[in-house]
Amino acid sequence: MTTYPPAQHAFSRSAPVRLWEDGFALDPYRYYSALRDQGAVGWAELAPGVPAYVVTDRRAALDLLNDTETFSHDPRPWEATVADDCSLLGMMRWRPNALFADGKAHARYRTTLIDVFDQIEPHDLRARVHRAVRVLVDRVGPNGEADLVTEFARPLMALVFNDLFGLPDEAGDRLNEGLAKMMEGGAQAAEGEAEFGGYVLALIAAKAERRGEDLPSRLLDHPAGLSAEEVTWQVFLTLGAGHEPTANLVSNALSRILGNPAYYSTLTSGARPVMDAVVEVLHHETPLANYGIHYARRPVSFHGAWIRAAVPVVISYGALAHFAEQEAEGRRSARDASHLSWSSGPHGCPVKQHALLIATEAIERLTQWLPDLQPVLPRERLSWRPGPFHRSLTSLPVRFSPRCPRRSGELPCP
Repeated sequence: MTTYPPAQHAFSRSAPVRLWEDGFALDPYRYYSALRDQGAVGWAELAPGVPAYVVTDRRAALDLLNDTETFSHDPRPWEATVADDCSLLGMMRWRPNALFADGKAHARYRTTLIDVFDQIEPHDLRARVHRAVRVLVDRVGPNGEADLVTEFARPLMALVFNDLFGLPDEAGDRLNEGLAKMMEGGAQAAEGEAEFGGYVLALIAAKAERRGEDLPSRLLDHPAGLSAEEVTWQVFLTLGAGHEPTANLVSNALSRILGNPAYYSTLTSGARPVMDAVVEVLHHETPLANYGIHYARRPVSFHGAWIRAAVPVVISYGALAHFAEQEAEGRRSARDASHLSWSSGPHGCPVKQHALLIATEAIERLTQWLPDLQPVLPRERLSWRPGPFHRSLTSLPVRFSPRCPRRSGELPCP
C-alpha cells in the first residue's frame, strides 16, 4: 500500500467549511482558502450534516487519483450512512457505470464509452455543433437580446446530445430541467434525478426496440455485451457528465470573453484562438469545481489528514486551479494542464477532446454570426447557481444587432 505523510490532526474536531451555503456560489475562493488553511485536505460539508474531505493540493490530488489500492469509487458504504432523501444522492448514488466502478468492471465500462465516442468523426461533431448554433441563433436573432445561459449554452448541449443520442430537438427541455435540478443538489434534486432517469430509460427502451445510427445503439451492440440496464447507466453518466459541465464551460468562457472588450475583439478578428479563452476558464472557473469523489477502503493517513472509511473524499478542481495560478505567479504556460479539470489516472475524462471541440466551435460560430454581442451587466454583477459541485452562471444577458432567421450573422433584419 502507498505510504503517505503522517497524520497531523483529525478534521472531525474542526468546523467544517459549508460548501452548500449561498455564500459559496458568490465567492468560492474564500471557501477554498478556508479549506487550504487546514492543509492539503480540508474538512467540509456538501449538504447540512453530510461531511466530506476536500483535497485542495495538486500533489495530494494526483496521489488520490492514482491510488486504486487505497481508494475506491464505490459509494455504497457511504450511502448506508445517509438518509434516503439526501439531496446529494442524485450526483453520488452508486450506479453500474464507469464512474462508480473499480478494477475490471471500470475497465469494461470505460472501454465501451471510448469505443463508441471514437466512432464520432471530428468533422461530424463539428457539423452537429454548427447546426445547433444556427438553430439557436435563428431563434433569438430577431430579438436583439438573449440570455446566453438559458437560450444558448444549455439548449445548445441538449441539441447536440439529442442529435448524438438519436432524439428529436424538442426533447431538449426535459434533459435541461432534470439535469439542472440534480446538479444543484438542493430541495429539487430528487425530482431532477427522477426526471433525468425517466428521460434516459425512455431513450434506451426506444433504442432497444429499434436501433439507429446513434451512441445508445452502438453501446447496445458493443462486443462487451452490456445489458440494457448497463447501457442505461452508461448513457445516464455520459449525458450528465457531458451536458452540464460543457454547457457551463461555454457560458463561463463567454462571460469572460464578453467582460473584456479587448479580449473579445482579438477573438472575433481571429487574432487569438477561442481555445485560449476555454483553457483560461478551466484555470479560473472550471465548470465541475468539486467532484472526482473517492472513498478510503480503510482508515488511512493521507497528506496530513486521517481519512475515515465511508466518508467522501472530494477533489476540488476549482481550488487546485486557483492555488496553482497563485503559485505560478504568471509563469504558467497558457495551455498547460495544471488545473486538472479533466481529472487524471484511471478515471480521467475519456472524451475531453469531444467536449473541447463542442465548446470552441460553439463559441466561434456564435461570435461569427452575432459579432457585436454586448453584456447587459458587468461581470461582477452576474449571479451563480448554488450547489457544492459546479461553477455555473444563473444567466448571461446580452444585446446585439437583430439578425433575421436563416441569414443570422450575414445581414441585419430589414
